Amino acid sequence: MTDSNHIDSLSINIGSVQSWRKAGLTVSRFREAVQDGDLVRIRRGVYASRGFVDKAENQPALGHALRVGAALCGRSERDAVASHQSAALIHDISLLKAPLRDVVWLTRPQGRHRGGGQGVLFHSAALPAAHVTTMFGVRLTNGARTVIDLARSLPVVDGVTAADSALHARITTKAELRRTLAGCARWPGIDKARRVVEFSDELSESALESAARVIFARWGLPPPRLQTDIVDDALRFIGRVDFLWEKHRTIVEADGMGKYENPQRAREQITRDIRLRDAGYKVVHFTWAELFGDPARVIARIRRALAAPTPY
Repeated sequence: MTDSNHIDSLSINIGSVQSWRKAGLTVSRFREAVQDGDLVRIRRGVYASRGFVDKAENQPALGHALRVGAALCGRSERDAVASHQSAALIHDISLLKAPLRDVVWLTRPQGRHRGGGQGVLFHSAALPAAHVTTMFGVRLTNGARTVIDLARSLPVVDGVTAADSALHARITTKAELRRTLAGCARWPGIDKARRVVEFSDELSESALESAARVIFARWGLPPPRLQTDIVDDALRFIGRVDFLWEKHRTIVEADGMGKYENPQRAREQITRDIRLRDAGYKVVHFTWAELFGDPARVIARIRRALAAPTPY
């Protein structure tokens, strides 16, 4: 049986067959390691240590970095970096639509063929050193460049979701996003990216809230305040609300998928709504399914609340 301690002591966690040989495994030891499960095939000709694979199972960002690392093991991909959705997954930037699990997105230096194949989607663009960082041993676009790439290539609502997430998690800042925009001034989709950056808001706390802000704006609603603390007449804290139109005393709450699965949470929400209404606010709720299935109905409910007289 292969000495798994020998594998764990090697300087690499993932590599081609040739890389493992150079790291110290003989042909016979390599074959034994594969047979015993100490080395796991990630893609054709690329293997990772069992310990590294097991660790990645419980860490989605590391798991995707593992797939990127495997894709980068090819000789022709050594100058590429993880970008777009792959960089977002490794940075833990929220995406509105979950990307395909076994696909990786890479950017090659400008002038290289874009193409793809074997679960890899290539982009070709300039890669200034200031736009590139390293995480989990993988080279990838930094937070700001990742947001700009997504904003250039995806619909506005997706770009805003990513930008809000990166700002809220302090992966990047508005200043960094603007500097990156300035360095990509003539790139395809950059005007859309500028609109995304200016619209983005670090106070948005979920993909649902980000998408809602875009839809509110598209339907012509005035911009609400985000994440506002509400108190009653005695200055007792009632709660923090997702969206507030103070002039109209209207609160709108984005209800995530699991918000009411817990009966205790549901009761707490009902009690909070009663206190908000007692404090003179109108309260509107919407769900993910409502926002994307029938946005007109959600907007109509909000408009009715904005137009209705306040309770007192």
